[in-house]
Amino acid sequence: MGRASTVPKQIGPGLYAYISDNDGSANSTFMVGEGGILVVDTGVDSKEGAKLLAAIRSVSDLPVKYIVNTHYHPDHQGGNSVIGPSAIIISTEWTREHTISLNKSQPAAHFEPAVVTFTEQLTVHLEPYTARVYFPGKAHTSGDALVYFTEQRAIATGDLFLTRSSPAMDDGSAKSWIHALDQILELPIDSVVPGHFELAGKPELKRFRDYLNDLYTQVQSLYDKHESIPQVLHNIHMEKYSDFRQYPNFEATFADDAETIYHQLQRQ
Repeated sequence: MGRASTVPKQIGPGLYAYISDNDGSANSTFMVGEGGILVVDTGVDSKEGAKLLAAIRSVSDLPVKYIVNTHYHPDHQGGNSVIGPSAIIISTEWTREHTISLNKSQPAAHFEPAVVTFTEQLTVHLEPYTARVYFPGKAHTSGDALVYFTEQRAIATGDLFLTRSSPAMDDGSAKSWIHALDQILELPIDSVVPGHFELAGKPELKRFRDYLNDLYTQVQSLYDKHESIPQVLHNIHMEKYSDFRQYPNFEATFADDAETIYHQLQRQ
């Protein structure tokens, strides 16, 4: 399952995965119902949004009625206004608040905050299909949304899962994140659309979960021995995941993740 350019891949009845052709912009998922379209995440800016819209239009001319933003990071919501100028935008309340804060801190950018928010879950009925949008608990951020497509046995994870990559860790919880991934693995799922990189399935999701769990277990053990952060970074062993991508510019390396977990343990 490799990277695509702007060609959507059908992963179930009426459901398509759009895999970004670059690392700086997020993947998207869209579901085409009888009267409209639901889109999960829209890319980093209007240029990437236009590429996604072209991919959607290669499948359907129906209006985009709903946009779900999995979290507040710009690479997941920068294309909202291009994809669905009149769409209902959905996110957690936490994501909406942080999107509004982004607009205040970055006046040159304008992100469209959600007009519909939820705290636990909601269901979007896009006949003949449904999308269950839910908050799995603190994970990548404190307000992530996952979108489970029941009929298609597929899930859009946002940055709760990246294919073969060390993730950036925002204001979330690695311990809760692992639990959230365990819950996903219990669902009937054939396709997993990650926040970035290749379309995946349960084996790739399980390996990512194992990465987080292995790292968390190692850091906790060293933390319990009162080792310092430099000692922890020296003593973790992640050779098993040497094929994982790492991005120092996004604070997404094994060391970055270990240090974040250390600080989370300090706050417990």
